[in-house]
Amino acid sequence: MFRTVLIANRGEIACRIAATLRTMGVRSVAVCSEADRGARHTRVADDVRVLGPAEPRASYLDVEALLEAARSSGAQAVHPGYGFLAENADFAAAVEAAGLTFIGPAPEHIRAAGDKRAARAVAERVSVPVVPGAGGADVAALATAARAIQYPVMVKAALGGGGKGMRIVTGEAELAEAVESTRRLALAGFGDDAVYLEKHVEKPRHVEVQVLGDGRGEAIHLFERDCSLQRRHQKVIEECPAPAVDDELRGRLVTAAVAFARALKYRGAGTVEFLLGKGGAFWFLEMNTRLQVEHPVTEMVTGLDLVRLQLEQAVEGALPLAQSEVVRRGHAIEARIYAEDAARNFLPQAGIAARVRWPQGPFVRVDAGVESGDQVPVHYDPILAKVVAAGMTREAALARLAWALDESLVHGVVTNLPFLRAVVRAHSMTRAEVDTEWVEREFLAGFAAVAGAPAPELALAAAALFEAAGNSQASRGAGDDSRPARADAFQAAGRWRLPGL
Repeated sequence: MFRTVLIANRGEIACRIAATLRTMGVRSVAVCSEADRGARHTRVADDVRVLGPAEPRASYLDVEALLEAARSSGAQAVHPGYGFLAENADFAAAVEAAGLTFIGPAPEHIRAAGDKRAARAVAERVSVPVVPGAGGADVAALATAARAIQYPVMVKAALGGGGKGMRIVTGEAELAEAVESTRRLALAGFGDDAVYLEKHVEKPRHVEVQVLGDGRGEAIHLFERDCSLQRRHQKVIEECPAPAVDDELRGRLVTAAVAFARALKYRGAGTVEFLLGKGGAFWFLEMNTRLQVEHPVTEMVTGLDLVRLQLEQAVEGALPLAQSEVVRRGHAIEARIYAEDAARNFLPQAGIAARVRWPQGPFVRVDAGVESGDQVPVHYDPILAKVVAAGMTREAALARLAWALDESLVHGVVTNLPFLRAVVRAHSMTRAEVDTEWVEREFLAGFAAVAGAPAPELALAAAALFEAAGNSQASRGAGDDSRPARADAFQAAGRWRLPGL
């Protein structure tokens, strides 16, 4: 096993990877930008290296700075996490050229699977259905292709993932601007401005299969996840198993995913994603050549540590377990906590998380990147934490998640917690009837109207008085006639309201 691993990432995923390294007795090295000095992911690691200024290109996307951090810290391997350079083939190649182990797929796998155009070709070769689409740099050629497959179409970055830059285009007049916007976001997020378009499937479910390959043609699956509940094409709530998938459909999905991984001779952990239509129809969407944000739900129902499996595969060059050893039990659901204002079109937020409280309870897990007093910078993805709940049934897991979200608290920066608390109690969610467009189509307007309504002044005053008085009345006995001095709520609380309340 490696003695030291550098984590080329930040936030909650860096904390998550460091946790497994600690249990394995492996020394962890964090990296950070100037803006992230003292951040939680630097505090939980055994060592830290500062990369450069806050701007991602000068820090987390600076390949030479990362390699120098690995060399100076004595690391033998680099774990990329997700986002930033996790799906950058040139970075993987540079890590290996430096004599280090890249804990992930080989550079050629990233190029073949990470490029949506090349991945579609692989899917077609192994008879996996694909959504009609086209790639190219010329807007006129893309317009011709869009007319051929018929609008609406989806414009997306050819590399990378996470929904960044995705745009639905309903007519040719919108295409040029959408392509240019996606190119800018793709270049900023993934270092490559190549774009791709495909037919937009209306009201689909998003289902993905977790795979693990040995790099020599053998691969296994760790079942599927449903990631249909999204906002702005980015996942918000994920669960395992997928509620709309029965055993017959599950068999077809995992068979297709494993066939895809085997065709690539894929190495390490990856996710094969599908759009699920009516009547059990599905289409290949893409492959993410990295650890997914939502990997904890798979861990909760299989009892397997995916980061540990990545490390073991990287060291041994073989699959750490057989397909027969992967067993699913119960149900798990994850909610992503973001610093964003859901009532204002999910506008990202920044500031100081003055007070943070995460839930603690049976079958509840929190992967957090912030604690009380931590800075939430403006420069990076605003994810703060993931709250995961498990149960023997979906109903039990969902009820436990609702409780866990109620117990979660972040003061000082606006978060999507009110949105998540409402979503998990929505009728369509409890009945598992959501699709990738449901939030914007049916839920968001009503939520924004309620969230944006002015809070009654009397209710705010009562809350301020209650907190300022320390709820002293509750501590008095029934026969206690003593009268403690009244607290002045206006002097104690001040004439302001902390964001996030």
